[in-house]
Amino acid sequence: MRLVSLTCSNTEIVCALGRQDWLVGVDDHSDFPAEVVGSLARVGKDLNVDPDRVAALKPDLVLASLTVPGHDKVVASLTARDLPIEVFQPFSLEDTFNDILRMGILLDASENAQRLVLDMRTRIEAIQNETTVRPKVLVEWWPKPVIGAAQKSWVQDMLHLAGAQNVLGLRDCESTPITNDEAVALAPEIVVISWCGVPDSHYRPSVVYGRSEWAEIPAVQHRQVYCISEAYLGRPGPRVVEGIEALHRCVQDYHQTVLGLG
Repeated sequence: MRLVSLTCSNTEIVCALGRQDWLVGVDDHSDFPAEVVGSLARVGKDLNVDPDRVAALKPDLVLASLTVPGHDKVVASLTARDLPIEVFQPFSLEDTFNDILRMGILLDASENAQRLVLDMRTRIEAIQNETTVRPKVLVEWWPKPVIGAAQKSWVQDMLHLAGAQNVLGLRDCESTPITNDEAVALAPEIVVISWCGVPDSHYRPSVVYGRSEWAEIPAVQHRQVYCISEAYLGRPGPRVVEGIEALHRCVQDYHQTVLGLG
């Protein structure tokens, strides 16, 4: 089967299921596993996929997504070309597990998919949350304007499993911009930088600390701004487990340095 993947998460699921040899093209942002994607044809950035490039690869199946506003236009352009397409739109961690299982069926790799999901669940269950104190966390997708993960995001579940609560968890959407006044009112105790499409090396806690309007926010006052790669938080695929583990470390550090808990 000839596969074209249009998002990082889909690419990583395909590879985790052992079907990397079926990939003939990926979007420009797919970067993992590097030894796989490095030699593949590129079809454009995830919001600007070139349907002509996709069609030229003669795919048996195109793996698309609706996880980011604008993906709908990409899907429409491919549908207009009568390309065979499967679209994924996870909102929760459970949706992510189900998408992996669904991908397993599509790629004749159901056993691998079941093993992968079981391994992910086992690793998550191993994370111990012995305290009832759940700090309020803002996961920041973008710095200007500040955009955070909201209720209809797998990040909501990830934070809960990590022992925290999403400061935007009552916002009935996937993500949302917030003003400085809203940030002050929300009073996050931890801010996690996970800027989408930005290399980890360019993440700058100083950007958050430097917002004069945020000076009274607990996360700023207690120096609780952390960096976690968007690869672990923003991609609903196998590596979300590493994202939960990273979030849990942030929570543990908060307990120790701010609350003085063991």
